[in-house]
Amino acid sequence: MRRHVLAAAFGLACGLGAAQAQEPISLRAMGSFHVGGKLVEISGRQVKDVVFTPGGTPARVDPNGTYQTGQMYVQYFLPQNERGSVPLLLWHGGGMTGVNYETTPDGRQGWLEFFLRKGWAVYNSDAVERGRSGWAMYPDVIPGEPLFLTTANPFERFRIGAAGGYDADAGKRRYLPGSQFPAEGYDNFVKQIVPRWTSTDQMIIDAYIAEVDRVCPCVISFHSQSGQFGFKVAQARPDKVKALIAVEPAGIGDPAKAAALKDIPVLMVFGDYIEQDSRWPAIRRTATDFGDKITAAGGSVEVVNLPAVGIKGNSHMLMMDKNNLAVAQLIQDWLAKKGLYR
Repeated sequence: MRRHVLAAAFGLACGLGAAQAQEPISLRAMGSFHVGGKLVEISGRQVKDVVFTPGGTPARVDPNGTYQTGQMYVQYFLPQNERGSVPLLLWHGGGMTGVNYETTPDGRQGWLEFFLRKGWAVYNSDAVERGRSGWAMYPDVIPGEPLFLTTANPFERFRIGAAGGYDADAGKRRYLPGSQFPAEGYDNFVKQIVPRWTSTDQMIIDAYIAEVDRVCPCVISFHSQSGQFGFKVAQARPDKVKALIAVEPAGIGDPAKAAALKDIPVLMVFGDYIEQDSRWPAIRRTATDFGDKITAAGGSVEVVNLPAVGIKGNSHMLMMDKNNLAVAQLIQDWLAKKGLYR
């Protein structure tokens, strides 16, 4: 394959200073593909004449027919000097896309670039009905309707700011003491938020299984909502998954099938401020209880509460926090310890 050399730090926003510049990234390939999905027939819809461009000629649009639905977009970067023994798959959380792992909202290096520079082949995806994966008609194909988040919603729910601390005026926002979330990047962060459904879980799992079948054996790193996806996909394809990195998982796999994960090492990573939150102690307990079931079945599960190892101030969006690379290095060291890095 043709060798690609990126002369600037990968994915950095235009106009950033030379202080962040590093050695060029050498790739042997990069690209993208869609996986999964199925064809769905729609009928009974009204035929309409639509003007697509102001002043244009109306076109007859018949919405009845066959639609491609449930597909997932995946983008990949393959380093010239590959050191990860298998590819690394990055799966985002609810109401988000793969952009979470690209440049941070304040313009620093994201996890995608970090692991690529370490020599991992990285596959970054937009889950079904997010980003470049596209939508499907609802409620015809997707039951219910999408959920949308206000700009204030993640501030407290993602343990970025204090209860009631959000203000439209950025200068008046009250962040948690010692918070590592980049305050100057919050307004840019909320631009990443996309609509999501609560009724597409199986569609997403099916698409992730299709990605695993195409790409793996692999390591999967998953965040938040993708907790259940990461564990359930690994339970469905235990022979193809060499390690699981559960970054603040908000969901779990099937407890009755915990033994399916006994040969897959698992790392769970949790940030700061959990004890003082109304929801996160229960979320973490559910995840660690599931980890105990894997351990009881003969598996290996390591739980890292970052403040306990001296990495403090992390929000739910660990991959964006100012110390995001310290968290990434912790994951990198664990992968190396598991013999997955050469």
